[in-house]
Amino acid sequence: MRRLLPLCLLLTSLTGCAGAVMVGAVGGAMVVNDERSLKTQLDDTNADFSISSVLGAEEDLKNQTNITGVSMNGNVLMIGQAPNSMLRDKAIRLVKELQLGGKIHNQIRIGNPTSFTTRSNDTWITTKVKGRMLNDKNLDVTKIKVITENGEVFLLGLVEREQADLAVEIARNTAGVRKVIKVFDYVTP
Repeated sequence: MRRLLPLCLLLTSLTGCAGAVMVGAVGGAMVVNDERSLKTQLDDTNADFSISSVLGAEEDLKNQTNITGVSMNGNVLMIGQAPNSMLRDKAIRLVKELQLGGKIHNQIRIGNPTSFTTRSNDTWITTKVKGRMLNDKNLDVTKIKVITENGEVFLLGLVEREQADLAVEIARNTAGVRKVIKVFDYVTP
């Protein structure tokens, strides 16, 4: 029995390493295919953490709203729900104070935070949209971020217009999608 414990620990740690290698490989592919510079990708990741931290530090926002911010190419998409304009405006002001440099796209809806069921459905919609995009050989899905909030699909990325149009068409024709909102930055072919 004493000999099995070290063996089990060794196998568990090796399995974790394999998972880390797979995640690293997929992440590496995303970095290589991304039109954004490595610095911009890192800035966006840091901005996501900063936004999450600043919103999470405010008790009223944490307890009464469902607000998230996502940075892409220096711009920020703010989504979710706030019960009133005062809390929505507070969240936007806090993110502006971070001085991230780009535009802030305010897509926060006034209303009660969505339920667990709605959020689960949103996750399922995102999965369906990404799956359909992945199946389209004419679309480079590694350059597009898909986020669903209360049935609204937000598409972000630094892409060519043709790719953006194709992504919108795929999302628009996916079951459960109520609306598609483009938040793309465009590159020239």
